[in-house]
Amino acid sequence: MMMSSSSSSVVVVRGFDENKDRFGVEDVERRCEVGPSGKLCLFTDLLGDPICRVRNSPAFLMLVAEIGEEIVGMIRGCIKTVTCGKKLSRNGKNNNQNKHLPVYTKVAYILGLRVSPSHRRMGIGLKLVTRIEEWFRETGAEYSYIATENDNYASVKLFTDKCGYSKFRTPSILVNPVFAHRLAVSGKVTIIGLGPSDAEALYRSKFSTTEFFPRDIDSVLNNKLTLGTFLAVPRGTYTPESWPGSDLFLSNPPESWAVLSVWNCNDVFKLEVRGASRVQLTLAKTTRIVDRVFPWLRIPSVPEVFSPFGLHFMYGLGGEGPRAVKMVKALCSYAHNLAKESGCGVVATEVSSGEPLKLGIPHWKTLSCAEDLWCIKRLGEDYSDGSVGDWTKSPPGLSIFVDPREF
Repeated sequence: MMMSSSSSSVVVVRGFDENKDRFGVEDVERRCEVGPSGKLCLFTDLLGDPICRVRNSPAFLMLVAEIGEEIVGMIRGCIKTVTCGKKLSRNGKNNNQNKHLPVYTKVAYILGLRVSPSHRRMGIGLKLVTRIEEWFRETGAEYSYIATENDNYASVKLFTDKCGYSKFRTPSILVNPVFAHRLAVSGKVTIIGLGPSDAEALYRSKFSTTEFFPRDIDSVLNNKLTLGTFLAVPRGTYTPESWPGSDLFLSNPPESWAVLSVWNCNDVFKLEVRGASRVQLTLAKTTRIVDRVFPWLRIPSVPEVFSPFGLHFMYGLGGEGPRAVKMVKALCSYAHNLAKESGCGVVATEVSSGEPLKLGIPHWKTLSCAEDLWCIKRLGEDYSDGSVGDWTKSPPGLSIFVDPREF
């Protein structure tokens, strides 16, 4: 517990109590989500579970700040072990057989920092960050990072100026509407659903050295919120019935292939766009009506995002070969149709800004974020094996693994 005096007010920082704090936390969330006047804004409904966005992580904590009996702020954090770099294995029979192995570190992630608008500029946000970083260190985390919008100047200033974080990565959040019509999947591609064990073998073999790859990928793939992992291969290579398993696939993969997994955010939180004008609402509704009545026209309709809607998140996106981009496009169409069957409003993913497969991901620019901002801070130096050095100073790679548990 941490206390501080500001004028006559005493701020107490303590652990979140699900039994007595839920309504106070929800009230702060509502007061914080006040968008700019006259602009479209995105609101989040956590479905009565304030820790829903961290409870699937290996370790998590939520703190609240209160003055008297009033909750005036909160913060959430989680900890996991991820890839921060790679090193060369020396166990091969000859130099040509050397392969890169992942270097892991324990990393903490901060999300959901909120301070009531009527209690800002009192240092409450800084107190919450400082306290949760204490827990990170006690639990052995070497790094802490946060994700925020590039234009969220207050958040960026707090973390970079006052908390010692530095700008680290700028991935892109790509969002595509779910239309009333199904999307065609290329007839030149076969989509194969992989079981969790096959998916794990494929991910560990091909992507374990990708930055932020979670060492507990098996927990992610076996989580009930993962709806499946899907592999795209050239037609005629395999069928779902003739799939030989990941081991044989990896020993002789086709020239081009791609893979992704789908996470069901729809059961975790709902989103809603507010602030639309009557003209915007009417135009959006018209596109949906035409799309629903004449689905064969394939009208790019605006989904019903002006009332609470759910989304599916595509993660673990990767592939190889000259046709990998086309394979990714086929997988995205397949994921769109899966989201349509589930009644979702959008499909989203987040990839490195330099991701080569980004060209195969359909998205609407008006719904997407071309440059998200991740900031990082080193908390200690006694966890990783030293092969990477200071991760905060490393250059970005082409790809990044975005954990769906934290999106």
